[in-house]
Parts: sequence; C-alpha cells; structure tokens
Amino acid sequence: QVRLLQSGGGLVQAGGSLRLSCAASGLTLSGYSTGWFRQPPGQEREFVAAIAWYTGTTSYADSVKGRFAVSRDNAKNTVYLQMDSLKPEDTADYYCAARPEGPTRSQDRYDYWGQGTQVTVSS
Repeated sequence: QVRLLQSGGGLVQAGGSLRLSCAASGLTLSGYSTGWFRQPPGQEREFVAAIAWYTGTTSYADSVKGRFAVSRDNAKNTVYLQMDSLKPEDTADYYCAARPEGPTRSQDRYDYWGQGTQVTVSS
C-alpha cells in the first residue's frame, strides 16, 4: 500500500521558516516526481514546487521562487519543502503528491497524495 506521510506544518510568524516533510512507503520516491501544492483558505489548490524523479530538477511557482526549496533524501525516501521568509499569504494547507513520470503543475496528473499539513503564517 502506498502512503505519503506529511509532517512539519504549524504556526510561524512572518519572516520565519518551516520545513515540510513527505515520507513515502510502498514506493521509492527517487522513481517518482514529487509535487507540492497548497490550498489557501477559501481558494483553489495551487502548484507550489516540484522535483523531477530522475534528474532532481526543481521548479517553483513564481510566488515562492527564491523563498522555498524542494529537495529529496533518497536514503530516507523523503521529499522536503523548505520554506523561508514566510508571508501571511503563504497560509494554506500544503500537500505533497507523487507520479511515476516527469513533474507537472497539473494536480490532476498525480497518482498519490499526502494527507495535508496546515501552515499558518501570522503577521
């Protein structure tokens, strides 16, 4: 059974940092592209970042570029989203997702999803 188990959310002040984790079981993340998405309160879920399965190439939404960084630890079968210089507008439920092909910003193309973790940034 495939599971993506997320951890690391919470409450932080503006300008602070958080690191989200997405630990996989039942699949090897190095063979999957992993995306991070977020859903702000009352809004649609949106793409945040992704890391490609083979090359490890990363991509980011313009709103987080330069502040967020996605990485993967193959030994731990875990993908991380390091979030720095957080802003109140980063407040959202964050989700990781995996697909056995190249990364995409389209959430409909991901096969497996984490349970979500809440991030709240206070001003």
